[in-house]
Amino acid sequence: MPTEFAITYSTQNEYESLVNGAFWQFLIIPEENDTQQLLDWEMKSNIQLDQNESVNGLGFKSIHAHTKEKFTKADFKASFRVQKKSSNPFDFIPNQNWQADLEEIQSIAFRTVNEIFLRKTRFTELPSDFTTIFPFNANKNVFENLMALNHWVFVHLFFKVGVTHVDTPLQEIIEKRHGVCQDFTHLFLAIARANHIPARYVSGYLHQGNGYFGDSQMHAWAEAYVPQAGWVGFDPTNDILVANDHIKICHGLDYSDCSPLKGVVYSSGGNKTSHSIEVRSSQQ
Repeated sequence: MPTEFAITYSTQNEYESLVNGAFWQFLIIPEENDTQQLLDWEMKSNIQLDQNESVNGLGFKSIHAHTKEKFTKADFKASFRVQKKSSNPFDFIPNQNWQADLEEIQSIAFRTVNEIFLRKTRFTELPSDFTTIFPFNANKNVFENLMALNHWVFVHLFFKVGVTHVDTPLQEIIEKRHGVCQDFTHLFLAIARANHIPARYVSGYLHQGNGYFGDSQMHAWAEAYVPQAGWVGFDPTNDILVANDHIKICHGLDYSDCSPLKGVVYSSGGNKTSHSIEVRSSQQ
């Protein structure tokens, strides 16, 4: 039975000096796919905005907003209603061994389409000291290895808010063993790609009614390609496969492709920004 989710995204921005104009891009609209449907949405602000919906370079919807109004405080509140179909991430028959999986993954046709998600980025390149931190087992298939990786990242890192930021290098995350969902996801991606498995960063919302780890902002997880199944979602922050409580917005190579808010503000001085997310289900 489908579940309906009501999502509220809020951000508050205060500036020390008068702002003379601003442009923003919000990447916060839930994707429409085989398991989720966007029923409706709206975004409001305390300032007058010109806003429009567009599609970014990776094919995901974004909101572009700008204003010429002068202000020192800008608040935004976006509301979404999403219907999510129940799905079983284990509903496929995997290959029996690693070699059978490699035949598909290493084919020219496959690599031509998926090469982009094998690329290393500044967030997903394993430091030279840690290239063998989690070797894949050749006696297991891709899905079994990825499940083991999901669990290993969950055990190796400790979820802790406020100790990392968007530019924290992977070496520091591995050595200090703490971070938030984007850090768990970047480590998962780095190891999967180092083992020749295409993997992509996913940004979205998480319904936390079941006690999952996550903060009050966006959630992040990974999608990795599994032969016989296609793209499968892995949430290393919670050591689970992605299913009914994950609401996808977009995917990319790493966080930089999926940042929920980017902008240019014409002002001087500092500013303070806060965000909050609320996800409620029709079953609550």
